[in-house]
Amino acid sequence: MTDEISRRSFLGGAARGAVVGSGGMVLAAQMSAPAVAKGNPELSWQLVSSFPGSLEIIQDVARVFVKFVAEASDNRFNIKIVPKTSLGKKLDAATAVTKGKVEIAHTSSGFYWTKDPTFALGGGLPFGLNSRQMNAWVLEGGGAELMDSFYAKHNIYAIPAGSTGCQMGGWWRDEIKTLKQLNGKKLLSSGYATKIMKELGLDPQVTESADVVKAFKSGRLDAIEWVGPYDDEKLELYKATKNYYYPGWWAPGPMLHMFINRAKWDTLPKFYQTVLQGAGQAANAVMLARYDAKNPAALKRMLRKGVQLRAFPKEIMMAAFDAAEKSYAQTASTNAGFKKVFDNWHQFRADQYLWSQVAELGMDAFQSEVINR
Repeated sequence: MTDEISRRSFLGGAARGAVVGSGGMVLAAQMSAPAVAKGNPELSWQLVSSFPGSLEIIQDVARVFVKFVAEASDNRFNIKIVPKTSLGKKLDAATAVTKGKVEIAHTSSGFYWTKDPTFALGGGLPFGLNSRQMNAWVLEGGGAELMDSFYAKHNIYAIPAGSTGCQMGGWWRDEIKTLKQLNGKKLLSSGYATKIMKELGLDPQVTESADVVKAFKSGRLDAIEWVGPYDDEKLELYKATKNYYYPGWWAPGPMLHMFINRAKWDTLPKFYQTVLQGAGQAANAVMLARYDAKNPAALKRMLRKGVQLRAFPKEIMMAAFDAAEKSYAQTASTNAGFKKVFDNWHQFRADQYLWSQVAELGMDAFQSEVINR
């Protein structure tokens, strides 16, 4: 799929297939092209992105979303991407949507876990679902319905809109061989994972400062986790250290969303709701496809520059997994809303990995061994 998604391909005389929002699977209504121009109001909305300009793929996917909506509505529904600075220093993207400052935010639900840890479930938990499994949970496993009930309390309607795939474990100044070596190390990170990292002895640093790369290169940080090869190469993190760790256990398949002001969503004509859902489907597919296409070449380039791929030791992985499971159980015991969603998610994850270890893992393991031998 490319960003050249035309109005004709969406409508094609009549919309076909299915589109998905936070409310679950919705069959597109029969819509002919003339219906776009008749009976629907002209709208002008604003969209803000939570992500820095350096994350080119994520930023471009927001433009894919906006373009889809404009073309599918014969330019009657236009969305303008506005800079994050327009929100003011004290207003995050989710709050801006909740309060109606902007209609849409392209963001990660996990960014807002300190407001309520249930937000983290929408974005993806450490040692959680991979991207395919996350889509399966949201679209077919009950995740959409459960999260929609939660988001509604915050005046938000959420449409899935992208994934990076499994992220890397970041750049570490020192080679990490034991769990004890993590003690006191300053790691730039974010989300619910910082709670787990503290249990491991790490000192997670959470900041949105544009100077994070400078901080790492100057030695004020011991490690920095960003996204994956394509984005990491652009920041030239390999110039500060050659130790590139995997996997990013805190982000096995994070899902991004378009957070839409719920009151605005409820007043939209059904046609426009369907268009927005279709645009989310496009964004969701495009982002993962682009990361999957671009990461291999970026990693090859960095390896030629001396980057050393290193796997986190099993001791660290097991300690992190156990700490995560303990934390989830504690959170569920004190937060009924989290528990309601988590219980469903937890069982779904167990079933997914029972299945994925059979055909998918078996095939992937074999081909990884023989194709590049």
